Amino acid sequence: MIELNFLTALIIGLTGAGHCISMCGGIAAAVTMGMPDKPQHHWIYLLCYNLGRISAYMIAGLIVSQAVAQAATLSNSSSTLILLRILASIMMIILGLYIGKWWSGLTYIERIGHRIWRYIVPITKYFLPLTSPFKAIPFGFLWGWLPCGLVYSTLTWAAVSGSAINGMTIMLAFGLGTLPAMFAIGTVADKLKFLLQNSYFKRGNALFIIIYGMHTGYIAINQIW
Repeated sequence: MIELNFLTALIIGLTGAGHCISMCGGIAAAVTMGMPDKPQHHWIYLLCYNLGRISAYMIAGLIVSQAVAQAATLSNSSSTLILLRILASIMMIILGLYIGKWWSGLTYIERIGHRIWRYIVPITKYFLPLTSPFKAIPFGFLWGWLPCGLVYSTLTWAAVSGSAINGMTIMLAFGLGTLPAMFAIGTVADKLKFLLQNSYFKRGNALFIIIYGMHTGYIAINQIW
């Protein structure tokens, strides 16, 4: 099951390219601007930036999944976990609808995180300009907490994965899935951008996410009876 979860999280990150480009495109492009190294070395900065960003996702996945697993153990009840799984399945369906451009309700969820983000964003300025690749790691880590509906949706799924390791693994897979889009922005790889933003590619994968979300919800509902 964890293999399917890993694959699905990877697909979510990959097909969310359009969202990644709109949310993080400016900052990813800025990472390679005004650097002291030669242009051919800029990929190192992008790598370190994304290493920090994905680390933030993994830590978030570890925290929420461990918290939910611990709460389920203390309550000694499966009903709470089942309800959370139903919520996670609903979030998967909403995410699929967003990626497929059928409904943009996911953007309303992002507004919740902006109250916290406004306290984090000023800290990122202390690492600019990025005079070395090592400064890009904490810079990326902080930007990993940018309010993002894709991240929130995947986090709800990671939360009910059963363990901290599973939750962290799911968020790692999601982060790896976002890498092509982020490197496409930083290196201006037009052909890769075209593929990631292709409507048929995105909608095909969006349908997979919706079906997987419905399947997860169906299993959770059956556990109630």
